[in-house]
Amino acid sequence: MKIHILGICGTFMGGIALLARESGVEVSGSDANVYPPMSTMLEEQGVEILNGYTAEHLSEGDDCIVVGNAMKRGIDAVESMLNRNLNYTSGPQWLHENVLKNRWVLAVAGTHGKTTTSSMLAWILEYAGLKPGFLIGGVPENFGVSARLGDSPFFVVEADEYDTAFFDKRSKFVHYHPRTAILNNLEFDHADIFPDLQAIKTQFHHLVRTIPSEGLIINNATESNLDDVLAMGYWTPKESFSGSDANATWSAQYLQADGSEFAVLFKNQQQGIVSWNELGTHNVSNGLAAIAAARHAGVPVETSIAALSEFKGVKRRMQLRGEARGVRVYDDFAHHPTAIATTLNGLRASVGDARIIAILEPRSNTMRMGMHKDKIANSLTASDQVLLYQPEGLDWDMDTVIAGLKNQGHLMNSVDAIVQYISDNAQAGDHILVMSNGGFEGIHDKLLTKLAS
Repeated sequence: MKIHILGICGTFMGGIALLARESGVEVSGSDANVYPPMSTMLEEQGVEILNGYTAEHLSEGDDCIVVGNAMKRGIDAVESMLNRNLNYTSGPQWLHENVLKNRWVLAVAGTHGKTTTSSMLAWILEYAGLKPGFLIGGVPENFGVSARLGDSPFFVVEADEYDTAFFDKRSKFVHYHPRTAILNNLEFDHADIFPDLQAIKTQFHHLVRTIPSEGLIINNATESNLDDVLAMGYWTPKESFSGSDANATWSAQYLQADGSEFAVLFKNQQQGIVSWNELGTHNVSNGLAAIAAARHAGVPVETSIAALSEFKGVKRRMQLRGEARGVRVYDDFAHHPTAIATTLNGLRASVGDARIIAILEPRSNTMRMGMHKDKIANSLTASDQVLLYQPEGLDWDMDTVIAGLKNQGHLMNSVDAIVQYISDNAQAGDHILVMSNGGFEGIHDKLLTKLAS
């Protein structure tokens, strides 16, 4: 069997490519936006990547075209696919039909933290000897790949609420049919496809409707929007978790203020102590959710605690990219004001009074539309300086954010200008946090090279 994937370098579609190849399927793919870590990982796995979305990339020998949700009508390859009546499907539907059917699916949904929590959960199951399959929207350092079939009934999937394809406007996660479901949080995002928050709540409830009565819902105790979703009806036992609410089924007692060490509490009874490299209350919550989900799959809590102490993190999630001249440069995927704030607060709790310089590229569709512009300045208050990148074609004026940052903010129009500013102003002991959900023109390596020179 042979498939061609349109949009293969997206984190989800790249994972589909790995799973298909591992299943013995011949895989090729097209993309117009190729950057690490996904492009590098696919090349290492021997997957052919063609540049652009031209009709010539589609072969009559392809048994199926798997269409990524970035594809739209009017794209040459899409029009050719339809006009030639080629067999096609969406990534989520392919995943359900070829991988997830008859598996014990553990799904992690939410506006934030999906990738990290999914990675924690997959690692716990691996540490416990369960050899899970997984598909994660990032590259967990414990595995080095974003997806694998696994050798057990268990499969961990990052359950994204974004739409499925241009021909299927349901959220991706309705295809997954989980037995264990983590509902991490819920905020307004993806303004390019959702008209309002209620529309997202409706999709989350569609997910809840698919969870069997013998399954388990694990929900964040401090998220009122999730309460609204569950108030629409649920038919499954549930447990709650929180890194800040002691009344949750799963809670934490902090032994270090930055979250690097905490006691795990189940119904207020201590189960053990996690000591790890992750930072922030948000990651404590992520860890608690992963422990709860693993327990539902039969993993003892003490085993999960031991596993998290050996969790190595995820590429592009507060990843230390390097140090030069005593200046540390981090890469983070933050793309929403809440994620920006929690990431910065975690770093601040860890580094104390050391100077933090935040560099933000508003790259997500919602950011580029200006939907969060009134919240961005407040989300950056834990940093000492902010370099705000204004790319070409942005739909709104970023001067309002700069005004909200007062003397803390600087507006930059090029990556080269940002690199030069850091080179001229950074001091030993500074922490440079780069936040973008794209490649950002390779800014991390450029910063480290310039600093070193």
